[in-house]
Amino acid sequence: MSSDPRDQSSTDEATADHLEDRPESLGTRILRLLKDPETTGDLLLAVKAVIAATSAWALSVGVLGTDVAFMAPWTALLTVHATVHRSLSRGAQTAISTAVGMGLAFVIMHFLGVNIWTFALALFIGLMGARLSWIRDEGVAIATTAIFIFTSDDPMFADRFIELVLGVSVGIVVNMLVLPPLRDRQAARYVDSINRRMGAVLVDMAEEFSETWGMERADAWMEETESMSDELNSAWRMVKLARESRRENPRRLLRRKFYDKDHDIDYDQVLSHIDEGISHLRNLTRTMREATWAINSWDEQFREGWVRITCELGEAIADPDGDVAAQHERLDDLVTTMSRADELPHIQWPVYGSMLASLRHIIHIFSDVTSDRESRDPGDEATAD
Repeated sequence: MSSDPRDQSSTDEATADHLEDRPESLGTRILRLLKDPETTGDLLLAVKAVIAATSAWALSVGVLGTDVAFMAPWTALLTVHATVHRSLSRGAQTAISTAVGMGLAFVIMHFLGVNIWTFALALFIGLMGARLSWIRDEGVAIATTAIFIFTSDDPMFADRFIELVLGVSVGIVVNMLVLPPLRDRQAARYVDSINRRMGAVLVDMAEEFSETWGMERADAWMEETESMSDELNSAWRMVKLARESRRENPRRLLRRKFYDKDHDIDYDQVLSHIDEGISHLRNLTRTMREATWAINSWDEQFREGWVRITCELGEAIADPDGDVAAQHERLDDLVTTMSRADELPHIQWPVYGSMLASLRHIIHIFSDVTSDRESRDPGDEATAD
């Protein structure tokens, strides 16, 4: 690590410029996109949906001998979701909603006949039934099933019901057997990304503060913290999905003998810590933004000490193996030095104190070993699940 943050900045900028001069090839971009966990997850889900629907159609035609095999592949397609638990839950809702739609169509067709008014009545009742809370996610299947039945030459309710059970069953089985996703490590990708971004902002602050800066830089830092908050929201959603993906998942059952609960990461706590860290970084940004016009000159001893600590803190946060806690002592030394300065009453100590306090809070948050190391895994393992 360079002792002078400006030298390190020059090296990083030269490297970035060198990379920008070499355009990324189409093959490289496609490969990077395919390695992205979200892309691979979407592709896998699409493949499983195709397998489920095709298998249900083949069984309906080849085994049941159905002439118009639409119910089985359709319900199989509706049953395949991002997690096994969601497939079971949505599959049950699909089965209930479809069965209700078939019953609704049977009653209306039997007693009122088939015409434009009974068709509209079936749709209206189906859509109102879709608002029931316990089938809300798949309740629209009531109306769509009624459409299928009304437009069929021969409804054959018994056969349609068998196809319904077949389609839901195939969808659940395929989702359970074909690489059911365990998204535990994808949350680590978000944690690592946010930590690296926070570290980069701190390093940039140090480099700018070592000389001078303007409102534009402070505004850019503020926008970056807002962007971090948006990414943190995505991380929260991924954690919830990861928690759901572990439920009723056969891959987790097979791994159980290798699974050590003592090493299970509490991502709720980790993300809460990161959220707090972003808040303190945003507060530091506001302080420095106000200081651009409130302070004409800075105490050089404070400037040099703050720049060194902030730069090294940013690098430590960005690096999963960085030692954030080492900055505690350096910050304490700076605080002690400044508190003993004879000219302390004559300098802008409220602003200085706010900048030091924000650093102290950030150091305390990211000194936590769990949030800085075990919960961060940006390597290939993060994309495997």
